[in-house]
Amino acid sequence: MVKKSLISVITQEEKEENSGSVEFQVSHFTNKIRRLTSHLQLHKRDFLSQRGLRIILGKRQRLLTYLSKKNKMRYKKLIDQLDIRKPKTR
Repeated sequence: MVKKSLISVITQEEKEENSGSVEFQVSHFTNKIRRLTSHLQLHKRDFLSQRGLRIILGKRQRLLTYLSKKNKMRYKKLIDQLDIRKPKTR
């Protein structure tokens, strides 16, 4: 399975201190998204997991939008760390 290849960007000390921070939540959602994506590559007809993936993607998108409005520097740093692309702007 791919679980062991997912490396956390945030250290254990930061997890204990800032588990509610936007950066922690986005990185946690990103790990979940990567895990679900690898699962769905094996199980293409797992529609409940597809729905869960779409829900998590929406939550991460909203958090990233919030962070980009509040603090551009933290947003850019997080995007670079997690290696995810910049969301489309309206």
